[in-house]
Amino acid sequence: MSALHPIIAVTGSSGAGTTTVSRTFDWIFRHENIRAARIEGDAFHRYTRAEMRQLTTEAERHGDCGPNHFSPDANLLGELDTVFARYGECGKGFYRHYLHDEIEAARYGQPPGTFTDWQDLPEQTDLLFYEGLHGGVVTDSVDLAKHADLLIGVAPTINLEWIQKVLRDTRERGYARETVQETILHRMSDYVHYIVPQFSRTDINFQRVPIVDTSNPFVAREIPTLDETLVVIRFRNPGSADFPYLLAMLHGAWMSRANTLVVPGARMDMAMQVILTPRIVSLVDAARRERMKPHS
Repeated sequence: MSALHPIIAVTGSSGAGTTTVSRTFDWIFRHENIRAARIEGDAFHRYTRAEMRQLTTEAERHGDCGPNHFSPDANLLGELDTVFARYGECGKGFYRHYLHDEIEAARYGQPPGTFTDWQDLPEQTDLLFYEGLHGGVVTDSVDLAKHADLLIGVAPTINLEWIQKVLRDTRERGYARETVQETILHRMSDYVHYIVPQFSRTDINFQRVPIVDTSNPFVAREIPTLDETLVVIRFRNPGSADFPYLLAMLHGAWMSRANTLVVPGARMDMAMQVILTPRIVSLVDAARRERMKPHS
């Protein structure tokens, strides 16, 4: 954590909806005139798409599963830890982009599934914003959670997460449904050991819960709409939340526990704006005041 250079991390697995959540943060940053340095978790994968395929093929020849992106070994978590630590100390760091598709790749004249060159983060930013798989991960060698001044979890119920992943990967990336199912099975151990524990470390969790039948996610043809979900919002420190204010602002919300707010799915964006904006503004204002003080 850093009083001078705060870090906000949004963590959640592939298909969880962290990208959608990041658009809400974009709105907050624009509305509050906050200049954010941004890094994406995908940029800290260790291997290109072609390298991952080759490693998987070689592993299968020997009866193994090969790497997956949930695994620490398939990611540059040491480098990510370095970026978090350096930004907290002096507001500097480095980043690159992972080029997901042909459109992104065309901007850089590279094949999709590759990385751009490393470059320095922009200077004189108000905060660092991370979105990806490992924002709050802790292993024997790194503790990324300790760097975050605000750690947000995005964790739909598991069947909803699988529906989102299956439909995205089949429709947008051209994978066979059976291939996506095998991928989910292949990385389950790392999901349990490295993704799930992060949600016990988050300051706030946003969990989408469907209110329609999702009992077989592998045959679903549509993702439940926002109106077909509820959002369960858990605060690690309930004393940090003004629940009477939140209940008044968020029509249809109620409390299921002393630290848990439930809102209709269609109100998720509004809930995030109402809950997160004052916290982000407070972090940035405190950092700006701290940077104005004379330091020896």
